[in-house]
Amino acid sequence: MFKFLQKFGRHHPPRESEARIKLQKELYAFNKCVEHGFPNRPSAVAYDPKLKLLAVGTRNGILKIYGSPGVELSATHDGDVSVTQLYFLPDQGRIISLCSDNTLHLWEVNIKEGHSVLEEVKVFDQFATDGSKLKTISTCCLTANGEQLFMGTEGGNIHQLDVSTFQLMEHIIYQDVVMQNVPDDFKVNPGAVEAIAQHPSDASKFLIGYNRGLIVLWDNGTSNGDMTYNSTQQMESLSWHQDGTQFMSAHADGSYIIWGVDDSTKPKEQATTPYGPFPCKAINKILWKTAKADPFIVFSGGMPRASYGDRHTVSVMQGQNHVVFDFTSKVNDFLLLQTSDELEEGAEIEHDDPHTLVVLAEEEIVFIDLQSENWPVFKQPYLCSIHSSAITCSQHVSNVPEALWNKIEDAGKAQTSNVSTRDWPIGGGKNLAEGTFNRDLLLTGHEDGTVRFWDASRVDMSLMYKLSTANVFGGDHGQADQSTGEGDEDWPPFRKVGSFDPYSDDPRLAVQKIALCPMSETLVLAGTAGQVIVLQMEREERETDVKSVTVNIVSDRDNFVWKGHEALTARDGDVKFAAGFQPSSVMQLWPPAATTALAVHTEWQLVSAGTAHGFGVYDYHQKKAITTRCTLNPDDLTGTGESAMSRRKSFKKSLRESFRRLRRRRSGDKESKGSKKKKETTPPPAAAAAAPAAKEETKPEEGAEQPPVTDLDAPTTPVTESPKKESTPATPVVESKSVERQIEARSIDDSMASMVRYLYFADTFLVTPTSHTPTLWAGTNCGVIYVYSITVPADDKRADEAVVCQLAKEIHLKHRAPVLSISVIDRNAQPLPEPLEVQHERAKAPDMTGQHQLVIVSEEQFKIFNLPYLKAMGKEKLTAHDGARIRKVSFVKFRSRSDENYSENNLACLTNLGDLHIFTIPFLRRQLKSSVVRKEDISGIQSCIFAKNGEGFYLSSSSEYTRFSLSARNVTEPMCALELKDGMRPPPPEPEPEAVPAAEETGAEGGEEAAAPTAEGGDAETQEKAECEVEPETTDQVAAGGDAPAEGDIIIESRQTTTMTTTTVTTEEGASVQKTTVITSETLETSADTSADITMDSVKDFTETKTVETTEISAGGDAGAAAGANVDDDTKASSVQVTEESDSTEPTEQLEELKIREEGDD
Repeated sequence: MFKFLQKFGRHHPPRESEARIKLQKELYAFNKCVEHGFPNRPSAVAYDPKLKLLAVGTRNGILKIYGSPGVELSATHDGDVSVTQLYFLPDQGRIISLCSDNTLHLWEVNIKEGHSVLEEVKVFDQFATDGSKLKTISTCCLTANGEQLFMGTEGGNIHQLDVSTFQLMEHIIYQDVVMQNVPDDFKVNPGAVEAIAQHPSDASKFLIGYNRGLIVLWDNGTSNGDMTYNSTQQMESLSWHQDGTQFMSAHADGSYIIWGVDDSTKPKEQATTPYGPFPCKAINKILWKTAKADPFIVFSGGMPRASYGDRHTVSVMQGQNHVVFDFTSKVNDFLLLQTSDELEEGAEIEHDDPHTLVVLAEEEIVFIDLQSENWPVFKQPYLCSIHSSAITCSQHVSNVPEALWNKIEDAGKAQTSNVSTRDWPIGGGKNLAEGTFNRDLLLTGHEDGTVRFWDASRVDMSLMYKLSTANVFGGDHGQADQSTGEGDEDWPPFRKVGSFDPYSDDPRLAVQKIALCPMSETLVLAGTAGQVIVLQMEREERETDVKSVTVNIVSDRDNFVWKGHEALTARDGDVKFAAGFQPSSVMQLWPPAATTALAVHTEWQLVSAGTAHGFGVYDYHQKKAITTRCTLNPDDLTGTGESAMSRRKSFKKSLRESFRRLRRRRSGDKESKGSKKKKETTPPPAAAAAAPAAKEETKPEEGAEQPPVTDLDAPTTPVTESPKKESTPATPVVESKSVERQIEARSIDDSMASMVRYLYFADTFLVTPTSHTPTLWAGTNCGVIYVYSITVPADDKRADEAVVCQLAKEIHLKHRAPVLSISVIDRNAQPLPEPLEVQHERAKAPDMTGQHQLVIVSEEQFKIFNLPYLKAMGKEKLTAHDGARIRKVSFVKFRSRSDENYSENNLACLTNLGDLHIFTIPFLRRQLKSSVVRKEDISGIQSCIFAKNGEGFYLSSSSEYTRFSLSARNVTEPMCALELKDGMRPPPPEPEPEAVPAAEETGAEGGEEAAAPTAEGGDAETQEKAECEVEPETTDQVAAGGDAPAEGDIIIESRQTTTMTTTTVTTEEGASVQKTTVITSETLETSADTSADITMDSVKDFTETKTVETTEISAGGDAGAAAGANVDDDTKASSVQVTEESDSTEPTEQLEELKIREEGDD
């Protein structure tokens, strides 16, 4: 009875004790730590030369700031927006972002809890709420002092933003005003503002470039256009010369023009098309910088359309030096870092002296050294393009031995001999992380057959070493991989830069599985064409003959036909390999299908690899095959996976499956209806409930000589629990299982059932509970586990005697779910350590006195059996209870945050819903559940890997790994600080509501007579607003139909705060108007009464807009400017008529809510 209650009566997990809950907080905590790699979909870049910070914005709304290695800040814009432009406020630790929804955001780097964070402090969204396409911001220009931001619009006007208040300034550069000084021969609409460039020495002058080629030198101090320059080609970009006497314009036809400031009649030099004379693409951006030698001209685009229109280039010209840097992805933007910008204020500047070119491409960012000979690239400590070739697999290795680490470092340095030797130019901020780090490696396998070794010890993940497997095989793979990237053409002088290369010479080279043993310095790689390469670390370059051994998995199936790709051919003879990991032998599986599972035991020197057809065992010490096992159904010999099954057979098979599913569904519906009728009358015997549970797995005979193949081939009755069986127990049992979902058994005729999903070597008790032996466990896609006993000769006879491998047992899981993991734990619930870890004192020796347990993880549940009898000890049905399928699983060691001596080994798993779970071993009690990945992100879930220390990685995009932690102790996240000089940030402006006391005084004195002194001698700011007038020139433009400002533009600042002011204004006709203005959240509410005033107490309840004026005023008057504040900016009207509203029309309830002060009241 106790067994029955224990198995079926517990549908909720037992409540944890208070001590356990406290311990859970010390062990487990989910944190998303940092992103490694290159930001996905970048769109903007900016640089702060004073603080030496680099910012990158993306089309996902993410803003990242980088400094010296380890300094990284990140934030995300609200809503679904993309960052289009970025502008640093130099030396202030602040940055402005322009987004696709026409909003501007001000971000600050502030100190919180001892380290810097990036915070949004202000938002300018007036242009977004207006919704006018003419006010769409096309370009911006931040003044040199960082106080104003000039915003050019699609309508041709230029608005000015006060950076300190983040509000619009009253002064607007209207296109109509600019066009007044344009010669008569250019009277067409010049179009949108394409470029704004501030004069290098005269801060009041700006170059304004319009879309249709018009360039205006604008004096912002006098609000006048000094000079106009007319080009016949569409404008793209402008750039000043350092002396301010000339400038350069770039155009859509691939040309650039040099203009003299004093001569607007013709260019100083005729248009130059660098890659003409044939039609060329547009030069999107151009920079003209001076140096001690010849000046630099740097531009993007401009390639000949016909021959190189598909190239993504940035050209650099300096005297006789001319290089076209060729990228494999679209160039989004580029910057020049120059010495003149980094000097202190007041220092004498002779030249711009650019030293680094930063190019932001769609898939990578490249830093080019312009001070060294031949302009080499920098080796990047972060922002690396981890997806230079598509990532196909990965592995994390913790605590790598120092000897192996140094060898990998040395091999990597030999590969980067042609990079710049200068220090990394981005050196802002200070890394506060501790100086001691574990040596952690992240290995990524790629589509082009390469493996990259990344230093994953810190926040900044950098490339250490790149290994290519292409040169192991014949053909021109190796030569293609070693190409220098120089273009074959003499003109233009192309030079390939960057590491992003999405193209693969041969898809068969793709790496599918990686296994690195850091103790023996052995690396095993398995590929798409069934190739398994065994490599050893070598310090010196050497020539060797790589032996290839073919392992035929389907040797016992005479009628098998393989219709997939051919196997790769290993190169004959001695082949030279550079220092690093060098191949010693190749295990070639046949059929050459993609490798789906890999296991290595370096102490026994054995490798096992599996495919969709079966698996084989290879002795890489003697370089020969040990055994094979074909997992295919004998009735289906057409080849699984890559096979080209005949149309007729596949069509018949699919029809048969469809009818079977339909029949099962109908029979299930009938049975469920019948079970509902019999539910109340069905007896509840305990034996009937326990019977299905007793059949959780079937264990065929243990004979090692004859494999129990008949269990797989013979037709078997389905083991699915039908709805009838589930309804047979008593009603309380049914209620206790209410959260459990019915799981249908998988079809035994599944074409992918033969795929090997997991391979595992272990030294454990397989035959008797007293003697342990080496074993191999192989799990398949249909829930079958093959167990082999292995006899390994002694060390002194290892080279002569053969390894013996025999089938000992088979395990068939009930629902035939795919086997994802197999592990053995000792009596202390500790997983068996990795090979050679005990010998090197890197792990504690396992308890080999007996009572080992087997942990099997399928897609649906966890199961624990004792060894060697395989008696079920416990299980957790994750799919039945949570409706999720397990995708990734691993043992993780969690160490207490406060007590270093306490640790637990638990199971961590990731489901198809993107949830992370932690279960204790061996009791399978859930300790943590957290959502980490969106369930729609299938690639992210499939790419997830766990580290032994409680951390994990998954691909949040094709170019970024997101690092997370399940451990409360091990969290790798940015800890940095940005130190600012005193007084660098301007003090925040004082709030405007200081005018409220004046209003109260006026109300206390009462009437218009008391309001007059307030307007004359009261708050200066209020008086200044009351006296602002519309310029007559603007009124004429309105009458003429030009794009003139609406009246609301004049007092736009007053709509951004919440104040109440009372002023008296004298109109031109001599009439006095008293008005009380209530301003709340961009709404100007105006009311006035000659006998009563609204006090501050009544403002809280006064919510309706009320406008009362005592006289009719024109649009040019002061009161008209105030009354027009609610008028839309795009409204073009020459006058505003304000009607009088008497008090009698007000609702009685509203008047009762207002506190009225009559004359004579205190």
